[in-house]
Amino acid sequence: MPLRSQLAETAGIILFGFALGVLQKWMDGSAVNTFPVIIQQLDIVNYFGRLAIWILLATAISVYARSPLRAAVNTFFFFISMLAGYYLYCNYILGFLPKAYMMIWIVLSFVSFFMAYVCWYAKGEGVVAIFLSSLILGVLLAQAISLNISQGFYVYHIMEVFTWLAGVILLRRKPKEYVVVIGLSVVIAYVYQLMIPHWG
Repeated sequence: MPLRSQLAETAGIILFGFALGVLQKWMDGSAVNTFPVIIQQLDIVNYFGRLAIWILLATAISVYARSPLRAAVNTFFFFISMLAGYYLYCNYILGFLPKAYMMIWIVLSFVSFFMAYVCWYAKGEGVVAIFLSSLILGVLLAQAISLNISQGFYVYHIMEVFTWLAGVILLRRKPKEYVVVIGLSVVIAYVYQLMIPHWG
């Protein structure tokens, strides 16, 4: 991929991340009843404050990159630019800047560099790719549906169900491998919920 095209791709991702950060904070700072009913019912405002959408976006950026390094670079710049938009809006429009909270997310953005490098292999072939796909889908499923047998199955958030379905489409594979991925992802989601309490 020519350097010029790589730079243009990264610049587009940076602009998208920045705009999404500004949009997220603008929605956070707006009264819920100012939004259309459908946005209120789907809880879009709080959707961006939860984990699933960011996993999906990072996965999409990673698996469609031309190399694991490009996946890492683009994902890192996406999160950094998103945080820049979010906290610049906080500082200059809303008049406050939660520095401690901001530093946590900056650290997570640096961690995303390495995670994206690994996630790039989820669209490949073999056992490692199948496991990585299952892991991603398992975490998304754990955010969407309670798999607690004793309490019964129920949906946490409908938007997370849509996010999980988008992940299933994004990480589609050959039919036999697909069955393995979906089955293993359910097991991973169940174990995830046993270890990590649901929040959001």
